Amino acid sequence: MSKIRTAVVGAGRLGGFHALKLYQNPHVELVAVADPFAPNRHRVASECFCESLPDHRGLLGRIDAAIIATPTGLHYDLAKQLLEAGVHLLVEKPLCNDSADADALVALARRKNLVLQVGHVERFNPAFAAAAESIQSPKYIDAVRASAYTFRSTDVGAVLDLMIHDIDLVLSLVKSRVRSVEALGASVVGGHEDVANARIAFECGCVANLSASRVSYEAVRRMQLWSLQGFGSIDFANRSLSVVRPSDALLRREFDVDLLAPEEIERQRKSFAGEHLPREERQFDAVDALALEVQDFIDSIQNRRDPRVTGEAGRDAVSLAEEILDRIHDHAWDSSQDGPAGPRALPRRHTIPAPHFTLPSRRVAG
Repeated sequence: MSKIRTAVVGAGRLGGFHALKLYQNPHVELVAVADPFAPNRHRVASECFCESLPDHRGLLGRIDAAIIATPTGLHYDLAKQLLEAGVHLLVEKPLCNDSADADALVALARRKNLVLQVGHVERFNPAFAAAAESIQSPKYIDAVRASAYTFRSTDVGAVLDLMIHDIDLVLSLVKSRVRSVEALGASVVGGHEDVANARIAFECGCVANLSASRVSYEAVRRMQLWSLQGFGSIDFANRSLSVVRPSDALLRREFDVDLLAPEEIERQRKSFAGEHLPREERQFDAVDALALEVQDFIDSIQNRRDPRVTGEAGRDAVSLAEEILDRIHDHAWDSSQDGPAGPRALPRRHTIPAPHFTLPSRRVAG
């Protein structure tokens, strides 16, 4: 099988990592790296022994596939042009700034019979994969994702920068429509929210509580899953999973503490957890999740199959993120009519509709 001719559009930190994975992949020929910032593209091109181009237009007709690792605001236009040229795409998360553009890209890729994958790399974390198998049909999910301020991805806020990871993971676990969303966020550094919390209720009865901060002193990537059959706790950074499965007596509601004799209560104090809430600790070996993601992209092209994270999945994550951002911007910080609202706590504005008045379109995510 001939090698797949590829390129990377965007030679920043993440684009450089992607280029290296493509260069190291035996099924790939890395043709070029494209970026308007010459020092970045020259550095990556020299490290990966490929051509350096100022923009993506020099790639058209020369490649089979590409990875887009530019700022989010550029994703739609670049992806549209490359898909129209017949290029398979892996687009870094989030797929787009808003769900309408994401829908258009999904439809275009489907019409052109092209692979459209989204770079939600946490799907390739072995601890998450094991948790998804162990904890079926979760009914409560709590996720915390925090980091120090990196001075990257400043064109979007914490929802599209960090929370989007957990939004995608939750949607991959909960196969149900969203019933309601409550959210609030606060801007600390710039115009976007740097801290955010969302509570998402699904029609199946599951509730997910997601928190994200990019102005934290502590780096955290954790998720807890609660189901009717057990509990799982994931540490994404350490690739560890803790699973607790209640005993049959607890599951059948046969354990009644009010009926225990005093001596049995004393015994249960010492043995209850081990006997009725046994815990399994699993530690997974380090993996190169980005390389696995890139290999999944290449395999999808070669075998004409869906990637693990499809364009549709990326679109669904953007759509829910968009709704969360709407709730964040609508959130009122006190009960006064003109009080502060939204992540920057600005006074609420009120408009009196005139006959020609038209409601604005849905707020663009970010």
